Amino acid sequence: MAKHISAPSFSLTVWNRTGSKAAAFAAANGARHAKTPADAARGASIVITCLPTSHEVAALLDGPDGLLASMGRGTLLIDCTSGDPAPSRATAARLAEKGIGFLDAPVSGGVAGAEAGKLTVMVGGDAALLAGAMPVLNTFGEKIVHCGPVGAGHAIKAINQAMLAVHIWSLGEGMLALSKAGVKPEVALDVINASSGRSNTSMNLFPQRVIGRAFPRTFKLALIDKDVRIGAQFLREQNVPSPMIQLAAELFAAAHLELGEEADHVEAVKVIERTGGAEIK
Repeated sequence: MAKHISAPSFSLTVWNRTGSKAAAFAAANGARHAKTPADAARGASIVITCLPTSHEVAALLDGPDGLLASMGRGTLLIDCTSGDPAPSRATAARLAEKGIGFLDAPVSGGVAGAEAGKLTVMVGGDAALLAGAMPVLNTFGEKIVHCGPVGAGHAIKAINQAMLAVHIWSLGEGMLALSKAGVKPEVALDVINASSGRSNTSMNLFPQRVIGRAFPRTFKLALIDKDVRIGAQFLREQNVPSPMIQLAAELFAAAHLELGEEADHVEAVKVIERTGGAEIK
């Protein structure tokens, strides 16, 4: 995403908690490397954050090296974290007191979409702020949708991720049963992907990662665990009965605990295989 923003149209400064990553990126892409969040935001009209959780975004605001030390009235913070609606609304309120705008703008499309500049961007916040931010968002987003007020983008992303989790787990269960019954997984997916049960999970994730037993760690199980918990909490806050997604949150939390911090999200299928006493093959 940063590489697309660093095109000739924009002057980009980058900061990362691992300074060597930001330094290497800056050197390779003509950006400026900042040593602190305050240094990164100094003089910028738009600041973009992308971190694992909303709480980490909030933690960047305060202190002599925090974003608020250098962001002035009329500037805009765009948070591309797959975050939590409630903390984001609290952050937006704090920024508004200082005349700083806020948009939550989580993205979907994976590493491939980010590299191609073809992400879907789900935006919550004021429409006028979004209009002003469009030239920047267009550098890495192919589909940019104004979802509603602050927090709406994060809410949609969380529900999307909860659905992804349900797809992974339910397809894993079904594929293991079919495999144990003598159906080749390639045949099962060929039928499913030509039928009403198909999904991105069956069409793009399972062929490589489950049938091919290659689990490239492009998106961590730890992160989908966090996302599904946000979705489950959001549903509870809205007083919507959601036994399926609440169960998905419990299952992915258990898989995260069993498989560890570095596991890929689709590796959750290994838990199904272990408890089912067989491998999908």
